[in-house]
Amino acid sequence: MIIIGVFILFPIVQSFWMSLHDWNILRNTKVFLGCKNYVKAFADERFLNAMKNTIVYTVSYVPILIFTALFVAVFINYKFSGAGFFKSLLFMPAITSMAIIAIIFRFLLDGDIGLISIWVKALGLPAKDFLRNPDTAMGSVVLTGVWRWMGFNMVIILSGLNAIPDSLYEAAEIDGAGKVRQFFSISLPLLMPTMTFVLITNLISSFQVFDQIYVMTKGGPVFSTEVLVYYIYYRGFNVFDMGYASAMAFILFCIILIMTLVQLKGFRESEKNGVNA
Repeated sequence: MIIIGVFILFPIVQSFWMSLHDWNILRNTKVFLGCKNYVKAFADERFLNAMKNTIVYTVSYVPILIFTALFVAVFINYKFSGAGFFKSLLFMPAITSMAIIAIIFRFLLDGDIGLISIWVKALGLPAKDFLRNPDTAMGSVVLTGVWRWMGFNMVIILSGLNAIPDSLYEAAEIDGAGKVRQFFSISLPLLMPTMTFVLITNLISSFQVFDQIYVMTKGGPVFSTEVLVYYIYYRGFNVFDMGYASAMAFILFCIILIMTLVQLKGFRESEKNGVNA
């Protein structure tokens, strides 16, 4: 309880207290403003744009990640020759630093010296600078995140698949059910608690995305990839307006808290349905 109080509860309370002030950490000055920072946030076009970009990232990243991880997990679950090798290979990005991965993808996607651009030019097609184009920058960041976390989520889903009793599949085969019918009638319903957990954790992490944005695009081009956490960082540690940054951080905290509570309710219901099934 002491550790939770010192490292979790106190920072939350301190952040909320800072959000009520015009607090410049460079000059170490603070003026009480009340709720003006919160009013300012919802009138700030850059904050609203960062919120929109965060939502765009989430609705793009989470479905692609979950469906890709589910597909690969089901494929590997057939235990073909070399499945263990592929499982290890796909899991490797999850234990690699996101900063290193972002640097590698930044070079791969570079319009001048990037390997992908070189391949595109070799095919006689016009090369694009994916990270400097507002139409493709967010998609590039999303795919980088999917590449990094797909293997980790695959392992979680695979553990859920392995927990399903083989007797259910044997009974289904006796009844004449094929692999596709077995997946939709047995695997998917019993995987719902696992899939709900994967959904909750990835929704939370997608709203907190920062590292690949910072390394790959710095929020550009033209603020097209500036997400909420990056804007909070910018206001707090570039402009030194810690009060306003804390207000935005607390807004993000409330959004994630509400989203988590809603998802946990769904998690409990899916868990009950899984037990009943």
